[in-house]
Amino acid sequence: MAQQIELTNTVKDSQLGQRIDQAVAELFPDFSRSRIKDWILAGKISINSEIITRPRTKVMGGEIITVKAELEDEQRWLAQDIPLDIVYEDDDILVINKPRGLVVHPGAGTPDGTVLNGLLHHYPEIAEVPRAGIVHRLDKDTTGLMVVAKTVPAQTRLVRALQKRKITREYEAIANGQMTAGGTVEKPIGRHPTKRTHMAVHELGKPAITHYRVAERFRNHTRLRLRLETGRTHQIRVHMAYLSHPLVGDQTYGGRPRPPKGSSEILTQALRQFDRQALHAVMLKLNHPITGETMSWHAPVPDDMVSLAAILRQDTKDNPDDIY
Repeated sequence: MAQQIELTNTVKDSQLGQRIDQAVAELFPDFSRSRIKDWILAGKISINSEIITRPRTKVMGGEIITVKAELEDEQRWLAQDIPLDIVYEDDDILVINKPRGLVVHPGAGTPDGTVLNGLLHHYPEIAEVPRAGIVHRLDKDTTGLMVVAKTVPAQTRLVRALQKRKITREYEAIANGQMTAGGTVEKPIGRHPTKRTHMAVHELGKPAITHYRVAERFRNHTRLRLRLETGRTHQIRVHMAYLSHPLVGDQTYGGRPRPPKGSSEILTQALRQFDRQALHAVMLKLNHPITGETMSWHAPVPDDMVSLAAILRQDTKDNPDDIY
């Protein structure tokens, strides 16, 4: 069942001249401005008992704002008993360590069997939160940490924190090629002009910033630590490919096997058999959306990446002259 809400507040004198959607967002900070705009367009918000349907309507100060709306649940999605690795949980948020092969949200080609379906099973009340509380996503074959909100206020505040770049997300990756130093990629990302399922660096795309540093150099590969400042689809994968250092195993963006000259059979096979992008969300840091407490979590690098790094390390040890 959808949750019925009725809220009332008075426009502050300091809000004189503000648009109604902006003013309401400030008066009711538990709800996003986009949701409030939808409510205005649907006739769910009134000023002094008069329904308003234009988000650009200006307020003068002193008006009584009333919101009568529904918080739609996610019942169109199926609740499924999908195991979730819960790293942390309280009344407001969850932190999950996502495995490879698990899609975060239903979409084209994946109607169920996702993190969202699992959340609806384990936490039925989360159906009242948009997108079942999902704040950000990880690609299907990217492993690691992601935060989920259990309440509407928590989700609204986490989304705002993400937009203001106040949530820290660090990743571990293994890239093709030997990189000599870290740096920053600040290139916009948008939909690929011809491959509609791919993303690409594109001048008309959205701003995207990725910081990276070299954690370990191998003969023809590099272990990286990366930090996202923005969160575009496939951002790390696209930016590393843009630098001509696509991630190992990322066939979408050119990360096909590249064994260095004279590689052992063990290394050659390891690279050929690594069948996902070598990318793991290793650290998550944020201020709790309700208490304000600074919190952080770490997720161990998964076995497949640990094993690959060990084989690359041994190959480098056996060929020390090839490191520059």
